[in-house]
Amino acid sequence: MHIREFGMMPDGTKVTEYTLINQHGLEMSVINYGCTITSILVPDRQGQPGDVVLGFDSLDGYLGSNHYVGCVIGRYANRIAAGKFTLSGRNYSLQANLPPHHLHGGLNGFNKKLWSAVPFENEEGEGVDFFYKSPDGEEGYPGTLDVMVRYMLSHENDIIFHYTAKTDQPTVINLSQHTYFNLNDHDAGILEHELMLRADQYLPVDHQMIPTGEFKDVNGSPFDFRKMKQVGKDISAEDEQINIANGYDHNWVLAKKENELSEAAILYHHESGRKMQVYTTEPGIQLYTGNFLDQQIGKGNSLNGPHAGLCLETQHFPDSPNQPNFPSVVLNPGEPFQSTTILHFSVD
Repeated sequence: MHIREFGMMPDGTKVTEYTLINQHGLEMSVINYGCTITSILVPDRQGQPGDVVLGFDSLDGYLGSNHYVGCVIGRYANRIAAGKFTLSGRNYSLQANLPPHHLHGGLNGFNKKLWSAVPFENEEGEGVDFFYKSPDGEEGYPGTLDVMVRYMLSHENDIIFHYTAKTDQPTVINLSQHTYFNLNDHDAGILEHELMLRADQYLPVDHQMIPTGEFKDVNGSPFDFRKMKQVGKDISAEDEQINIANGYDHNWVLAKKENELSEAAILYHHESGRKMQVYTTEPGIQLYTGNFLDQQIGKGNSLNGPHAGLCLETQHFPDSPNQPNFPSVVLNPGEPFQSTTILHFSVD
């Protein structure tokens, strides 16, 4: 493991980068600002390592971006309609950072926090445990929430994200990881990547990107990724849902048992041979194809424009606090919150 200073926050606090290395040439670097992944180096079919995630060369890029590049998002990933919900008979109003709605934890969500970090090594690999205490009322959420996020790179080419949390009052929680992946290189885009999602249904949204509450079959639609197909094949299809999001920015309902750790997705790039399999205990996965990336200068002067990368955000469903037919996101005192997602890298 390599540890170095990555930059300083505006108040002068140092930000630290941890580089985890395994026995097969995989490397992952992460900083304690937002638990942000700054790089993942994966060998291609010829054994040449390449960085498969979007990002920036310095801390300033992450501080100045509003696209949640590489970070953990919470307390609540995705949208909550009108920034309001009712819990235990009380009404709560959250920061409406995407007026009139609440997105990814608010104005200063977990992605903008400086987390405490404890690196570790064991026989399975290397990792970092990140800790943050979210005070009662932060961004409008009830209860003090103690959160731990573990990132681990195993010698089996797995990157493991494990989330745990506890609260002192009833609250809602939905944590996810918002890395933009590109298994080729940063200028080539992701439309030629092939993707499979183990989901028979997805969640349609209204014109403000809030789920309608319907579970819609993917069969016969641009949302059918049950077999491997190119991401760009149907991304411009004449479809109301595609038009609303300017591409894909929807949550798929994974075909799995509750809390079961099972395969959710496969992302593959034929030219490089790189393959990423996603396993999760979460009930949903949000595919976001970077539709609104705005030509920011990324690592090595690459352009992070539309479709430069894609996100596969394992999570509970958007707006679940207001959707009684969605799986519950309520966390009560004395109940442990746990969630696991694994990325497995290989060459095919």
